[in-house]
Amino acid sequence: MKSPINQIKTGSLVQNLVSQMNKITLNRIGEMTLENARLNQVFTNQGKSIAELRKKKIGDGESAIIMASGPSNKKHNPIEPIKSCGFKGAIIVPESAMRYLLSNGVIPDLIVTVDPHPTRMIRWFGNPHLTEESLKKDDYYCRQDMDESFANEISTNNEVIQLLKQYGKQLKIAMATSAPKDVVQRVLETGMEIFWWNPMLDDPDQDGSMTSELYRINDLPSVNCGGNVGTAAWMIAHAVLNKKHIALTGMDLSYYDGTPYRKTQYYDAMLKLVDKKELDSFFTRIYNPHTQSWFFTDPAYLWYRDVFLEIAKEADCTTYNCTQGGILFGDNIEFIPLLQFLETGI
Repeated sequence: MKSPINQIKTGSLVQNLVSQMNKITLNRIGEMTLENARLNQVFTNQGKSIAELRKKKIGDGESAIIMASGPSNKKHNPIEPIKSCGFKGAIIVPESAMRYLLSNGVIPDLIVTVDPHPTRMIRWFGNPHLTEESLKKDDYYCRQDMDESFANEISTNNEVIQLLKQYGKQLKIAMATSAPKDVVQRVLETGMEIFWWNPMLDDPDQDGSMTSELYRINDLPSVNCGGNVGTAAWMIAHAVLNKKHIALTGMDLSYYDGTPYRKTQYYDAMLKLVDKKELDSFFTRIYNPHTQSWFFTDPAYLWYRDVFLEIAKEADCTTYNCTQGGILFGDNIEFIPLLQFLETGI
């Protein structure tokens, strides 16, 4: 198939929003992160610093797989080749992928969580207090395009509770101090081993730096998480665990053509800015020459992509995108099938 000449088609609002995304994100979560870190001071002694992970054996050798929860997982089911090939390296997952692994009988070597959202994040860990009434207040899980089993909300929530009852004491979690209190309490209930870290929010050398304030609160190390938990997991793999060959799966940072806008991550935020008929202005369509197919993305995911490609330049590791879809490709990333990564024995 001949590649199109114009491989990026950008909506009218995209560039302006992407250029401001760092500021928008800091305004949205900065104070919330600081407040959560203050509240979590009473819990940090019930865990260790993330620096202690360097003394732990997290998977064999120098290879790791970061398994995020993008829509490509439904298409390629990456857990199957990982199991069949007997991969012995580290499997590191955002909290949103925890159920996917555990329900397939695979115990991740490390879970990562960073989002400070006050109500949504606990659902990935199973919310013992979930009710039908609370579901009516937020339709995030029933419409999102990650692990769609979460759309069947009550039954999946109960399944996660049972999975963590079974496996919790075998799990390690890299817990950002930004995590909301209910997530921290839930993790403690499950018996996971906690390793604490601060998310890097800004330049710590700047006056009034929130990153520096986090350090003053708890003396914990900071990790540049690139604005999202998937990038944070990748950063921890190479910067903390010293993994040299890191594969990414489920790291789409985009949606397949035909996905309804309502299924996108930031749909509700967009509707606060424009009418439904103007939603096209928020999205960018990008042609992936490796898969010879189009994907579309929103300003937040596009910013995550730009940040990842920038920090990958300095990373002391080789990154392999084995998502087999999405928009995360470019310099310093090898775009290969997951089976190729597994069979080469890297």
